[in-house]
Amino acid sequence: MSGSVAYALLLTLIAGAATGIGGALILFKKKLSSGFLAAALGLSAGVMIFISLAELYPEARQTAVDSGMANGDVWVLLAFFAGMGLITLIDFLIPEYENPHEASGLSLNARTAATEMIHATEEGGSAQALKKLGIMSALAIAIHNFPEGMASFIGALNDTQTGAGITFAIAIHNIPEGIAVAIPIFYATGDRMKALLYATASGLTEPVGAAVCYALSSVFGIRIAEGGAAFPLILSAVAGIMIYISLDELLPTAEKYGKHHTAIAGVVTGMAVMGVSLLLF
Repeated sequence: MSGSVAYALLLTLIAGAATGIGGALILFKKKLSSGFLAAALGLSAGVMIFISLAELYPEARQTAVDSGMANGDVWVLLAFFAGMGLITLIDFLIPEYENPHEASGLSLNARTAATEMIHATEEGGSAQALKKLGIMSALAIAIHNFPEGMASFIGALNDTQTGAGITFAIAIHNIPEGIAVAIPIFYATGDRMKALLYATASGLTEPVGAAVCYALSSVFGIRIAEGGAAFPLILSAVAGIMIYISLDELLPTAEKYGKHHTAIAGVVTGMAVMGVSLLLF
């Protein structure tokens, strides 16, 4: 395994492990303000959107044209929307009630499906139902994290700076996902370590997704690094995946907590940070 592959796998592991940070917040009874979470989610979205539209997609299009690929710009455009289609399909297959993209329990004070069930449990409701919600949330998040792992791996494999930016953005938005898993598990079982374990495990499909991506490319001889025929298409699909995640998950979740301007400020800040970093490095 080359150093670049090991580095890319390490970044996906870091991004996936960030769900454990969300679980740790429950472990230590820490609460994050809705304003901070809205800004963080906006920042993550800004980083993803800027990298996708200013770096990944233009590079994919230019590479396809330069390589002489027939109708390369058309294929790159189709790959972009194919990436979006993949995440859309995953969302469609997961029930809305259990889908972390539809209802994320970011804090104990938020009136989400998870916290409504917590209040019901405290009043004599079923702890088993609450535990089931936590387990299903963990499974749903794990499924969503699989293609994210592929995206961060491919980004890191082809450019260390881009990979670091993608990892940073995914790690930020994985923290509230970890909270969404840990809250119902903790309130159903009273076991903080179990809540932390479920939250952490839900993110580990990211490095698994990266490993599967690497294994498939090795078995079928598909070059996912620069120079391979599939490179521009994969790069464009990754851009589509990240744009969809930003628009479907990150920004709507921030909006649910009534912090519109804070979230937009985070988006602009994320774009500015990545723009400056691309100029400097």
